[in-house]
Amino acid sequence: QVPFQQDFQKPNSRIGFHKSGSKLRFLPRAPGAMTGVGTEDDIPLGERKTVTDFCYLLDKSKQLFNGLRDLPQYGHKQWQSYFGRTFDVYTKLWKFQQQHRQVLDNRYGLKRWQIGEVASKIGQLYYHYYLRTSETSYLNEAFSFYSAIRQRSYYYQVNKEDRPELVVKKLRYYARYIVVCLLLNKMDLVKVLVKELSEEIEDYTQRFNTEDQLEWNLVLQEVAAFIEADPVMVLNDDNAVVITSNRLSEGGVPQLEQGMVVGQLTLADALIIGNCNNQVKFSELTIDMFRMLQALEREPVNLATQMNKPGTLQEPSEKPAKRENPHKYLLYKPTFSQLYTFLSASFKELPANSVLLVYLSATGVFPTGHSDYEGPYDFGGVLTNSNRDVVNGETVQKRNQAQKEMHCLHPGDLFPFTRKPLFIIVDSSNSTAYKNFSNLFGQPVVCLLSPTVYPKSMQGWCFNNFKKYTVYKKV
Repeated sequence: QVPFQQDFQKPNSRIGFHKSGSKLRFLPRAPGAMTGVGTEDDIPLGERKTVTDFCYLLDKSKQLFNGLRDLPQYGHKQWQSYFGRTFDVYTKLWKFQQQHRQVLDNRYGLKRWQIGEVASKIGQLYYHYYLRTSETSYLNEAFSFYSAIRQRSYYYQVNKEDRPELVVKKLRYYARYIVVCLLLNKMDLVKVLVKELSEEIEDYTQRFNTEDQLEWNLVLQEVAAFIEADPVMVLNDDNAVVITSNRLSEGGVPQLEQGMVVGQLTLADALIIGNCNNQVKFSELTIDMFRMLQALEREPVNLATQMNKPGTLQEPSEKPAKRENPHKYLLYKPTFSQLYTFLSASFKELPANSVLLVYLSATGVFPTGHSDYEGPYDFGGVLTNSNRDVVNGETVQKRNQAQKEMHCLHPGDLFPFTRKPLFIIVDSSNSTAYKNFSNLFGQPVVCLLSPTVYPKSMQGWCFNNFKKYTVYKKV
């Protein structure tokens, strides 16, 4: 453990939560920190109270952070007040350790990696707030915190400790940082981070006889496969590589043709579901989910740039201009009950004059026999997760041919949700099961179905890492 030496040099950064108005600033380290830790009798009462207050804030922040996993994953309102309290406590903790750095260094023995842990938790808060709100500005803020941790080498001295649990904290930080960089399309930085993570894992496994070596090697394999799965390059007229993004930018939206009228419906909610066998993925995010979620987002804007003018402190009541993206749920290999729960929650909270989008990238489930009546449950559908064994995409469980596949999302399962405007994208080998999708309630319904075979002009291409609809969409 090494005494803390320096804060982030990021004067315009904030934690801002629009419910509570909490804000957090990075300040330079106070000079002249004391060294050595005295006995309890030597500690003045004021300094003892400072340490006690810090320990209280630290314990409270950990308690609130650990409680995040118990919040409901669906619904828009149930979790906001809890996030607000968590942001508030981390704001107080960060300011407190800045204002009392000398005392904490001297009397508490504050370590550099401990400051890094607090900053890492703040980055995680921003990232999870992005997942909850789909606002990419918070993703940018998570990147800022993770970047500063690396630039200031807050975890550097951890490798000199004989404590494997501290090294694991560092490895997890790298994995989270890589996820954020992937979502921001910072692929060059991702490759650098993967190299550093590989070296850290090698050092970790050599120094400690641990049981998680295979798990960390699998993390490396997954992220390497994820990078390799996206080799698409766009060239301009001069054959120079053009950096492209699937996200919407202010200048990238085509103008309406003359005479066209903007519709009355707005895309408000989306379920992005990935349940393909043997597809490239990293951290429960398949390559198809990765591309589709970006297609539903605007380019991120840094919150600090959006909220503050240089040299000024924004009042808590002032809020950044809203740039709302459709709210999204990312579901990796959900069971039928999980999928239906999230779908029902989105349906329930869908605002008026809004559309719900359902993107299904999943293994096809085909009917086992011919039925005299061809209804919405007779063409199969797409696979939902279960505890059964799956061998090469085929289930080993046997059932009566008259029975329907229970671990499958049939077209008929979506019929109740056509009571509101619905946009369905099916990216599956059995997408044709949805081709006769019925509109029972007179609401707008759109179905986009992936081809079941490649067009002749593309049959010589190699697309092993993503689905046909994704390929078709990109080209």
